[in-house]
Amino acid sequence: MVGVEFDMVVKDSLKALELYESMFDIERVEVSNFPRGENEVVFTLYGVHFHLLDENPQFHLIAPNLDDPKTSWVNVTVPDIKVTYAKAMDLGCTEVQPVTEIADYGVSNAIFMDPFGYIWMLHQVHKEVSHEERIQLWEEKRDN
Repeated sequence: MVGVEFDMVVKDSLKALELYESMFDIERVEVSNFPRGENEVVFTLYGVHFHLLDENPQFHLIAPNLDDPKTSWVNVTVPDIKVTYAKAMDLGCTEVQPVTEIADYGVSNAIFMDPFGYIWMLHQVHKEVSHEERIQLWEEKRDN
């Protein structure tokens, strides 16, 4: 078998799964039910595998925290950014950037940090703008 998945260490993978299921249309693949520190969860989000592992220092699995989030993030293109972002805020996530429309590029985006210290970026595509058009727009804005 071959494939790619994102692995994320969290304080409690079962609570993280609850949160992510409340925000996104997630398909569970594997969910264990052991004492905290021993659980793991595998799910798919729009065809991408995620593997959550409980924090367990004995195995060098250290979760990020709210004072020290990690510099990678998950970027999810959603059908309705305002709905998903509102769910994230209602579920205790912290706003990093509110929903922001970037009309020239045909998208809206937003960024938040979840209660487990991970950064998530949301995108909604309103119209397709080619790579060449985006480069041209960037160069025009940069030159002004």
